[in-house]
Amino acid sequence: MSRVLRLTAGALAAAFLMGCAPVGIDDALKETNSSASQFTGGKLELSRTKAQREARAALADDLLSEPLSEDGAVRLALANSPSVQALIAQSGAAISSANQTGRLPNPVFTFERMRLNSELELDRLLSFGLVDLILFPQRLSISRSQAAQAKIQLTGAVVDQVTQVKQAWVRAVAAQQSLQYAEQVNQSAEASAELARRMQLIGNFSKLQRARQQVFYADATTQLASARHAVTASREALVRGLGLDDSQAARLQLPERLPDLPKSPRDAREVASTASQQRLDVQLARAQLDVAGKSQGIDLLSTFVDVDAGVRRDTVFDSGTRSTRRGFEFDIRLPLFDWGSAQRDAMNAQTLAAANRYDATVRGATSQLREDYSAYRTAYDIARHYRDEIVPLRQSMAEENVLRYNGMLIGVFELLAEARDQIASVTHAIDAQQQFWLADSALAASVIGKPMTTGESMAGAASQTPFGAAH
Repeated sequence: MSRVLRLTAGALAAAFLMGCAPVGIDDALKETNSSASQFTGGKLELSRTKAQREARAALADDLLSEPLSEDGAVRLALANSPSVQALIAQSGAAISSANQTGRLPNPVFTFERMRLNSELELDRLLSFGLVDLILFPQRLSISRSQAAQAKIQLTGAVVDQVTQVKQAWVRAVAAQQSLQYAEQVNQSAEASAELARRMQLIGNFSKLQRARQQVFYADATTQLASARHAVTASREALVRGLGLDDSQAARLQLPERLPDLPKSPRDAREVASTASQQRLDVQLARAQLDVAGKSQGIDLLSTFVDVDAGVRRDTVFDSGTRSTRRGFEFDIRLPLFDWGSAQRDAMNAQTLAAANRYDATVRGATSQLREDYSAYRTAYDIARHYRDEIVPLRQSMAEENVLRYNGMLIGVFELLAEARDQIASVTHAIDAQQQFWLADSALAASVIGKPMTTGESMAGAASQTPFGAAH
């Protein structure tokens, strides 16, 4: 009996020592700052103390004191956004739950006191799950795999959050920049409509000619209203992404224009070499497969049998005498009605599904990267084409028409129409530049293994009506 107690105590001590170094949220933050440094700048942290919160508030005030750059927007979101802090805290909860998986269930102490006439009996039983003790190394391994999975999910969530902030910043700046040109188009259309009205009054314009100018003015007014709303909507989306309160939102300043295009696009081979088996989506699928496989191994035995082992010590008092009984007992659940076949089938199906998800993720990773690089390169080529070809040609045409107007070869309406066409080209150039920066942030996320969809935004841009299409 003493040998059994010593072995049990030794096993419990070894189990305690094996599980005494769990993974914490600080380890997850350190890994995220290391593996996704291009997104976090090593600044991701969970604010627990008043001093940390005050430091975050001071950084937010400093960033809001000047026009906010894209990098500044990322820093502000990481420091100021409650959503970022919430996902970190949620990740901490997931890691703690994973650590709990690696803990042995507490033993059960049972105490009984029974009296029969002059006899008093005190029964004491200390029991624990024998199967749990046998499978503890596997439980600990599952716990570590689940913690690793939670860390990968945290990194992916942060990458997703930062990418959304970058894209919200691009849209807000582009909308603000486009509004300026929408106002110029509206002013030109208003001047044309007023001039056409006066010329009709003196008999130099027909009713149809005036109506054409008036329709264009009406369309330009509608475009201006839509552009103003786009500024508000994109700005508020950025405010939400940055986690600003009302006073901070009032202080938010944005640059007047988007950054210039880079001198050359990223090389396809460089992008392909950067993305490897270390992609987050592949790592996460692999971690899920590991957990499913290990869980199947640990649950297989419990589907057949469950055993509780206990150490008993009973003391009996009778007529002034005292006697003690010692022993041990086993409680075994008999598989009479349920042999666990359904549970085993479910585990097999889950493991098979995890294996196929991993295979699908590995196969789709490079395909997704090629698609995102194609969107990036196409957006770059289009934006550069507008910058180097279309906008300069429109500028040259406008200058030539000014000379023709000064030579009285064309009238004022033709000159105003050419000015509107030039503004429309600049507006489309801004939109093309916006699509490039959206695709650039999406490609950066895809390289690390957190793909984002850029097709919808590009399709939305292609469907916009040119300002000069109505004349």
